[in-house]
Amino acid sequence: MLFVVVLLAIAFLAVLAIILLRRAGGGKFPWLQFYLKGRESGFVFREINLLRRVAVEAKLDNPTALFWSIKQLDRSLKGTIIRYRSRSQEQDPEYNLLLAKLFELRKRVEFDQPKYKLGIKSTRKLQPKQSLRITLPGIGPFGSIVVEILGRYLAVSYPQGPKLPEGFSWKNQKIGVYFWRTEDAGYFFQTKVLDDFFDKQYPILHILHSENLIRAQKRSSVRVEADIPAELFPLKTIDGASETPEGARGLRCRLADLSEGGLAVLIGGKAKVGLPIKVQFSIGDNQVVMSGVVKGINFDQKKNRSLLHVQANPLSPTARNRVLTYVYNLFGERETPGAVRKPDSQAKDRGSDGIVIKASSTAAKPASGAS
Repeated sequence: MLFVVVLLAIAFLAVLAIILLRRAGGGKFPWLQFYLKGRESGFVFREINLLRRVAVEAKLDNPTALFWSIKQLDRSLKGTIIRYRSRSQEQDPEYNLLLAKLFELRKRVEFDQPKYKLGIKSTRKLQPKQSLRITLPGIGPFGSIVVEILGRYLAVSYPQGPKLPEGFSWKNQKIGVYFWRTEDAGYFFQTKVLDDFFDKQYPILHILHSENLIRAQKRSSVRVEADIPAELFPLKTIDGASETPEGARGLRCRLADLSEGGLAVLIGGKAKVGLPIKVQFSIGDNQVVMSGVVKGINFDQKKNRSLLHVQANPLSPTARNRVLTYVYNLFGERETPGAVRKPDSQAKDRGSDGIVIKASSTAAKPASGAS
């Protein structure tokens, strides 16, 4: 008897769940199908509930597209932002929490694309103009670029970096090579230099191909090109960082790329790895402040400028949402979404202060003549 009662109770709850799911979003859309599709796509119940709420508010004809369509997600995100802006609720904690959750789902759908998962196994799959960082045992890194991919070897530009002993030759040297593949991940491989053509009109190296690439670091956030004027403030320590805008003027610089987890900053002169900095810039009418530590530097000796690669501190929900609105180009603030810009071709010397920034700097002072 007890067994029959339990079965009836389960059946009643199942019917009740179906009724509630059908009514949850209103209209005639089969919401049970929506929940089943969400589970099939790997979403948990609370995520499916959130997307159902978005689908209902946006009055989507096919809500299940939210589980796979980046375009549909972007439209829904934009609609959500517009609705809250019209109510002057952009600072509402509930709104920022909702938007943060939606951006997390947006990132998840983005990284489910094959281009982020497949990767490459061989250097034969590289493309010309791919940037490389080369190391010798105990020396480096040296900057280089892929010039040509040939059958047995790669032709790469002559490495630029630390000073080497007079008469040094790269020929037969065993080297380590690291590169970051756009929209993919970081890779590392070891190889041998076949020949050193230092004495040619265009100095290059020939290095052996490798079929044993190590996919060292997968992308954790979407990074996009940027060309935004900014101000940089060296910090005493990263522990003193905040999102409070500075009243004084900082060093003029430009953002070359941007993500929720970091940024690349183009400055005049040199800087040092490990430097804690604060960067201020505007996205539309909103000011954004990001702080972090310089993890890598590309120094252009001819132009006396550096591209600083900065790992940022976690952002507040409001600041993170502003950055991601730009990253996903929801309001067309970027002219060419999705591309990573070459600093040398796009971010020209437009007002970067020619100044050396040292890790011991305690105050930001604009260079003489800065406008």
